[in-house]
Amino acid sequence: MIDPAVFSRFSSLLSLRSARLPLRYGVYLFSLCGLVVSLLGLALDSDWGWAVAGFGLLAALGTYDLLQSRRTVSRNYPILAHFRYGLESIGPEIRQYFIQTDTEGWPFSREQRSVVYQRAKNTLDKKPFGSVHDMYAEGYEWLSPSLMPERIDSHDFRITIGRDRTKPYSASVFNISAMSFGSLSANAISALNGGARLGNFYHDTGEGSISPYHRQGGDLVWEIGSGYFGCRNEDGTFSEERFVAGATLEQVRMIEIKLSQGAKPGHGGILPGAKVTQEIASTRGVPVGMDVISPSTHSAFTTPLEMMAFIARLRELSGGKPVGIKLTIGHPWEWFGLVKAMLKSGEHPDFIVVDGGEGGTGAAPLEFINRLGMPLTEALLLVHNTLAGTDLRDKIHIGAAGKIVSAFDIARTIALGADWCNAARGYMFSLGCIQARTCHTDRCPSGVATQDTRRGNKLDVTDKSQRVYHFHDNTLKALAEMLAAAGLRDTSELGPEHILRRVSRTEIQPFAALFPYLTRGELLDGAPQHTVFRDYWHASRADSFHAPASVAALRTSKLL
Repeated sequence: MIDPAVFSRFSSLLSLRSARLPLRYGVYLFSLCGLVVSLLGLALDSDWGWAVAGFGLLAALGTYDLLQSRRTVSRNYPILAHFRYGLESIGPEIRQYFIQTDTEGWPFSREQRSVVYQRAKNTLDKKPFGSVHDMYAEGYEWLSPSLMPERIDSHDFRITIGRDRTKPYSASVFNISAMSFGSLSANAISALNGGARLGNFYHDTGEGSISPYHRQGGDLVWEIGSGYFGCRNEDGTFSEERFVAGATLEQVRMIEIKLSQGAKPGHGGILPGAKVTQEIASTRGVPVGMDVISPSTHSAFTTPLEMMAFIARLRELSGGKPVGIKLTIGHPWEWFGLVKAMLKSGEHPDFIVVDGGEGGTGAAPLEFINRLGMPLTEALLLVHNTLAGTDLRDKIHIGAAGKIVSAFDIARTIALGADWCNAARGYMFSLGCIQARTCHTDRCPSGVATQDTRRGNKLDVTDKSQRVYHFHDNTLKALAEMLAAAGLRDTSELGPEHILRRVSRTEIQPFAALFPYLTRGELLDGAPQHTVFRDYWHASRADSFHAPASVAALRTSKLL
């Protein structure tokens, strides 16, 4: 039986008052008239069937638009509203291809994407006729050249991590950041690892564990997240036995404990059971078809001191391989508590990867992407300064990740305080990613971020492995040329004095003057006047991640 209210609404539209209907109903009325005429024509000639079908579909769509109640625009503009929806859906593509200039567009501009594509394809990456950047705009940065350039014979810049451990690792200064099988397609993972093998640099597994597609011969850094995938018991807790099986693989060169990531710091996750195939289940060590929970916190430790003990245990179980942590900086007292635990226990990670808040191959809520996590520049400075101020900097190496795609990005980041850089989206571009930003829909047009085998299998592993290799190789060649022009011979010589930033139309400052840097051991003699150390260093604790009493008190009252 037809709802009287719906019948009344529809009847009113066909009443004699329809003569006064607004012009926006014109397309709908035209489709109705066309349907009537084509039905009469069908009675005379069967060729009118196509017209009946066309006008019938339009009339049905317009009628549905009028009767539905969820979209007001559709009710006011039957049929026409769908043109708006269609244009809105392709708005990002229109802006990307037809409107934005080479230096516009986020997260990565056309210029940034193009240089990756060109280097990955091993084609000409030179540009004519000068820079398209406004060198007098506030925030513009550059590397100072020298009147006495150096000659650099090799662009294979490396850093030895865990030099005092049983199995130290010589890492490239530019590696593949964490991206799991499950987030990326099987062919994409295979191509990344194949490229890492060709270029002798490392490939971070992401927290989804070591899949068969990671086993193409490239060096691996095994990332251990809160779900302990690949090294978990049935109840989701950490399994030493299963960890040993993976960590002692020759291909696994280092272990990385993921505390948080730039895309969604402090955010756990769930993989629906429908997506847990036999392949993913065997890789992660979970039951087929069951929901898989990634908790927001680790269960293997609850305090900074317990984390140091966990790090030492993993190093022992792995046979002396370097063990480190990855984190996005949030509350400074939590980071300070980790460092105090290092001082108190005498244990410390061999490396720390700082993931900037701007990082993000992982799909996340908009608020997490835009408003959670300290950006890379400030986070890297805080980590470097804290380790320098506690005289731990020489013992702990720092990696950094967050929108790094070019040689200048690497030079700038190392000058700030890092030892090496990782990139995720840069290497995705080298695989053919077009920044469609559909990673979370399983409809990636380039077959990179999808589990749809009809899409992923179109990615040619052999060809894309070469592109990954060439992107890494040509980027480091460009870095060598920049260093030589600056009068330097190695990335280890880069410092904050080498990068300059325009702070106004008439003023420039080197990073060394723009940012505060602590001297060796300065925190051991007392907190400096820098605000974050003055406010939180003494209040942080090695035995707890909890907020200092002064901060906790603010949570119970709005009064300062």
